[in-house]
Amino acid sequence: MPAFSVTSPGKIILFGEHAVVYGEPAIATPVFPTQAKAIVSARIQGKPGEIWIEAPDISLSTSIDKLEKNHPLRSAIQIVIGDKDLDQVPSCNIQVISEIPPSSGMGSSAAISISIIRAFSAFLGIRLNDEQVSNFAYEVEKIHHGTPSGIDNTVISYQKPVYYRKGNPFEFLEIAEEFSVLIAYSGMPGNTREAVEGVRARWQKEPDRYNQIFSRMGEITQEAKVIIETGNPDHLGSLMNENHELLQEIGVSTPELDQLVLEARNAGALGAKLSGGGLGGHIIALVKSNIDYISRELEKKGAISTLITPVTNRDFNR
Repeated sequence: MPAFSVTSPGKIILFGEHAVVYGEPAIATPVFPTQAKAIVSARIQGKPGEIWIEAPDISLSTSIDKLEKNHPLRSAIQIVIGDKDLDQVPSCNIQVISEIPPSSGMGSSAAISISIIRAFSAFLGIRLNDEQVSNFAYEVEKIHHGTPSGIDNTVISYQKPVYYRKGNPFEFLEIAEEFSVLIAYSGMPGNTREAVEGVRARWQKEPDRYNQIFSRMGEITQEAKVIIETGNPDHLGSLMNENHELLQEIGVSTPELDQLVLEARNAGALGAKLSGGGLGGHIIALVKSNIDYISRELEKKGAISTLITPVTNRDFNR
């Protein structure tokens, strides 16, 4: 039996983080240059039902039976088995490799889950569509994040840019003019749960002020959607800058992220902001020229790594 290998991209939020929790829209897009991979192969000497998982990035090599029942890697496998009501599966090895920094706001956990779900299903001869994969991954994401928005599993499963408002269906965006975003990782892991809880506590103390901020974030996201779907993406830069100022106001940026944002702008980016939960993680910058120079300057100022991703409707992995 051949090995089955699946890669899944990371993701970034372009606009709307935090405000999306309060009913405002958000825009997110896949990041194809950084990916998570799962490889499933038959375990020749294994007993029926024995599944061995290897994840060298976290120094894990064990049978899934020895993992906690709610361990995310075990859950990604068990959700396929349980949904298909399989009594027993062929013995197999599952290897997981990820380039996506964990706790960076780039969808590492969702990308790993989706790669496992797709590769393991293919090994079993089960065909899953994007919606099924996304739904399975969402159930696994609940283990990581409690009540996730569903953005990560949707963007990564469908591998398309999305526009989302809580309580409404996801809307896939048509990109009128492809543009490039530079991602710089601060090297400081973000803490989405802490950031979200902190914002909620401050919102409860000053609801009028925070609702005004969230409302403006929502307007920025809607303006960005129009630009993305009609062209002239250079105009997104000023919206990024304003969005970052609002994220600073609600207390989710850090001096290190602010420094990287400022350096990106000074080096020639059309705009820059933190992306994701904040309190660490990464920044994004809208770039059109001198990209190598901007990347070098950010690394001089403390970025651990940088990469460029297109925002596009092109299909990279399929």
